[in-house]
Amino acid sequence: MRMRSAPLRVTHALAAALLAAGALGLVPAAAQTPPAATPLSSIRVTADALISARPDRVQIDVGVLTQAPLSHDAAAGNARALDAVLAAVRGVAGPTAQLRTVSYSLSPSYQYHPGGGEPTIVGYTALNVVQVTLDELARMGDVIDAATHTGANRVQGIVFLLRDQDAVRTQALREAAIRARGEAETLAGALNLRVLRVLTVEESSPRIVPIRARIAATRSAAAGAEAATPVEAGTLDVTAEVTLTVEVGPAARREGG
Repeated sequence: MRMRSAPLRVTHALAAALLAAGALGLVPAAAQTPPAATPLSSIRVTADALISARPDRVQIDVGVLTQAPLSHDAAAGNARALDAVLAAVRGVAGPTAQLRTVSYSLSPSYQYHPGGGEPTIVGYTALNVVQVTLDELARMGDVIDAATHTGANRVQGIVFLLRDQDAVRTQALREAAIRARGEAETLAGALNLRVLRVLTVEESSPRIVPIRARIAATRSAAAGAEAATPVEAGTLDVTAEVTLTVEVGPAARREGG
């Protein structure tokens, strides 16, 4: 018990010494409690911007699906059909077009029995999908027609994009930031305050949502002649959001006011 009471006595002695020193003004600056910081007056605003842009790139997914009783026959037939499709597409897509395989599958087809039991393999299905990227949008219809007329039986996606997405993102962010600053200054002025400085900036990454095409027709029924498939591109909408926190203070007084 005596060993535990010793620190208590030292604490009391130290406290007494500090009180005495404080009375004489001898307490060091580090031992004094600092004054509380004055809270900042601030305004927080959020603004967004929307930029519409014409797409200048399109990606078309065309596929060939073949079926056969044997797996190698399905695969071989698919390869022959796809070679014909690719040759036709390259002939109309132009020198800047890019072609790449995006998926390939070879899977069995089953027959299920009403009484249960193991299903029976009755054949195989091969599917090969190639993505065609075009920067010349005027060639879209020709590419689709060339593919479908030579054996492509799947057009799985037509997506419009922007080649230079960073430029549009930058423009959307800039406009959102300008609007946020303007709203902060408007609020401050309405409250007889002024913006002193920007404290924080938060932004959401601009979103670019690709759009899918609408295929209007594939053949001229009235004339009975083939016509290029018309495709409507539309526009892409890019949105950005910026949140500003600004410090505000009293508005400057006018002379003579």
